[in-house]
Amino acid sequence: MSDFLTTGQASREPWQASFNDAANPIGLDGVEFVEYSTAHPQALGQVLEMMGFQPIARHRSREVLLYRQDDMNVVVNAHLSATRAGNPGGAVPCISAVALRVRDARAAYDYVIERGAWAVPTRAEVMELHIPAIHGAGGSRIYFVDRYKEFSIYDVDFVPIPTVNQHPPSTCGIHFFGIVQYIGPYRSYDWMEFYKALFGSTTIPDEERFGIMPKGKLLRLPALTPSQRFIIQLIEPEPNVFDASERLQRIGLGVPDVHKAVAALSNLGIEFVENDSIHTETRGAITKTYLGSVVFELVHSQRPGA
Repeated sequence: MSDFLTTGQASREPWQASFNDAANPIGLDGVEFVEYSTAHPQALGQVLEMMGFQPIARHRSREVLLYRQDDMNVVVNAHLSATRAGNPGGAVPCISAVALRVRDARAAYDYVIERGAWAVPTRAEVMELHIPAIHGAGGSRIYFVDRYKEFSIYDVDFVPIPTVNQHPPSTCGIHFFGIVQYIGPYRSYDWMEFYKALFGSTTIPDEERFGIMPKGKLLRLPALTPSQRFIIQLIEPEPNVFDASERLQRIGLGVPDVHKAVAALSNLGIEFVENDSIHTETRGAITKTYLGSVVFELVHSQRPGA
């Protein structure tokens, strides 16, 4: 993963002077997009549309489609090189990347590289932006994006789909809340240190839980604005479970009213898990698994400032 896991704090580089906020050292401001890689983009697109996302743009030169709902962006990447690198075999979709909004992408990238993150070599084609990235869980990538306001990365790399609303409204106030990451046995401390050292994450006390799936450890990533704070949930495998692979497993979506959101998404075709141990309640809900791997978790959350 990175050498900071075995290197003491005293031997690391001091913080750069350009980052004067110790609580948010790289100027994090939320998630710009979550990317899936898949060999079956149409099938994944149908699931996303049932979740309230709409296709709004196509990549200029790759088989990549951009889905949006309010300020949430989901990228569906079916480009051959991406499905080979981020999703070996391509049998089921996988979350292959998360792009973080930051104050200065190059400075953020340099900061985490100096602290042991592993760089991902990237090569921009003609009419494409170079977006710096590091390795994340499994074969995933973590991108750093600083063009997300008046002029965004999509203005360069994507072509809008004609007659489509470029800013579809949110379904029942859905917003990015977090991401669930499956990790190897006894790896919680390693990953907690990873996110703390690189991004300034803080550990949420065990007694403070969200949703209906309260396992593992919860980390809160900082943000320039409270409305963009993001949660990472680390889950180790159960005893005697043979699948110890590390990966980004599902997206957590915040909603101000879980029951209202479940009703709206059910009308769009989404099915939720309902049994004696897991079922919809005020705290949250979880969808059934689609396409062998695609799951969304709803968590009761009123976005600050919303």
